[in-house]
Amino acid sequence: MQLEIRPDPAEVGRARRWARSRLAGSGIADDEPLAETLILLVSELVTNAVVHTGRPAVLRLCLPGSDGEAATVRLEVTDTSTRAPVPRCVDGNATGGRGLALVDGLADRWGWSPEGGGKRIWCELDRCTQRAESTAAAYGGGISAFDGLAFEAV
Repeated sequence: MQLEIRPDPAEVGRARRWARSRLAGSGIADDEPLAETLILLVSELVTNAVVHTGRPAVLRLCLPGSDGEAATVRLEVTDTSTRAPVPRCVDGNATGGRGLALVDGLADRWGWSPEGGGKRIWCELDRCTQRAESTAAAYGGGISAFDGLAFEAV
C-alpha cells in the first residue's frame, strides 16, 4: 500500500493519519508500542522527504497480515532527489537534525539506495523486538539516547 506525498509540510500529518488507518487490518493494535514507533518513523522519514527535497514523494508500508505470520513491518519513502542522506552533528540546543538518528535508534534495520532518478530510504521493525523492548523498558531497560549525532537527508 502506498500514499503519494506532496512537497508540503502539512503532508506529514496526513501521512501519520494514513499509516494509523492502515494498522487496523494488520493485527497491530493502535496502542501497541510497534504502532507508536511506526508512526514516529513515518513522521521522520516523510518530514525529511518534504523538508529537504522540496519534491513529491511516495510512502509505502508493508504490514503483517491479521494472521500475524509476517512479523516485520517495512516502511519506505521514495523521492526524486538524488542527494544522499548526509550525517550531521548537532549540539544539544539545535531544534532539528536528529531525524535519521531517531530512525537509527528505533528501527531494527534501515538504509537507503538510489532509485531511478531519486532514492529510497527504508526501515524495518520486527514485532518480536518491539515487544521485548517494551518489556525491557518496563523494567528499566530500553533504547539508549544519542549524544549530539544527527543525520540530515538532503
